[in-house]
Amino acid sequence: MSNAPVTTTDLGAALPLLARGKVRDLYTVSESSLLFVATDRISAYDVIMGNGIPDKGKLLTKLSQFWFNLLDADVKNHLIAPKAGEPDSKLFELLPTAVQEYRSQIEGRSILVKKFKLVPLEVIVRGYITGSAWSEYKKSGTVHGIKVAEGLQESQEFETPLYTPSTKAEQGEHDENIHPDQAVAILGGDKDLAARIEELAIRLYTKARDYARTKGIIIADTKFEFGLTEDGELVLVDEVLTPDSSRFWNAATYKIGQGQDSYDKQFLRNWLTSTGVKGKDGVSMPEDIVKQTRAKYIEAYEAITGEKW
Repeated sequence: MSNAPVTTTDLGAALPLLARGKVRDLYTVSESSLLFVATDRISAYDVIMGNGIPDKGKLLTKLSQFWFNLLDADVKNHLIAPKAGEPDSKLFELLPTAVQEYRSQIEGRSILVKKFKLVPLEVIVRGYITGSAWSEYKKSGTVHGIKVAEGLQESQEFETPLYTPSTKAEQGEHDENIHPDQAVAILGGDKDLAARIEELAIRLYTKARDYARTKGIIIADTKFEFGLTEDGELVLVDEVLTPDSSRFWNAATYKIGQGQDSYDKQFLRNWLTSTGVKGKDGVSMPEDIVKQTRAKYIEAYEAITGEKW
């Protein structure tokens, strides 16, 4: 196993903590920029585990940098530094010198980003029917209230990718799957913005899906988050196309009509369910679940980027 997991960060007086998410600690750098630190925390069923996955935050950070770079021609993003291929020293050049004292906590797992007004939606694109979409479809023949083709099997690819937004819940609350018409209402009735979000999200998903296929990975679905510039341009923010925000499947073992092995938290979810602690607070993972989960994150990273971890 690697070095001990970093499950929380504390930058003292160097930078003020703005918020802690399920995985990321956010610090205010200036009026226009933030420091995103991806810890090794892991959550499942909306509960954060008591222990972490070594290197998980670094893997998520490097993977997001890779995708920001790949999608750069298609959409502006919030990344200032370090960009894909840049050394971490680039980041520390742009942070207050007092942060150097805490370098061991944040090196390799942090990005400096521009602040933008956030679009108040989880922008989900589904290429394959699985998860909550499959559960809904079996009951009503719909996905997020959208009528889709009859006779679909579990894990089957949709004829065209489906835009299926959800609400952005506060930490500890559940996101709610909604119809695209409800997304328009959340956006204040701005149909033009809703249409631009849908078009861009599907375009980004399609490009990433097609790329991943060449690496033996199926991206079944993914969640994007967007910000807005002052003149209304959409900007890709947060993490992008990681195992935490997407379902990655192994194309070599993909089989329609059943659930698939995922490059994500599946070992953890299965263990939580089988041991009866699903959804309970204060649960710590056994070492074998930690190792298996870490190996899946590494496998996904190496397959997609072509780089050894």
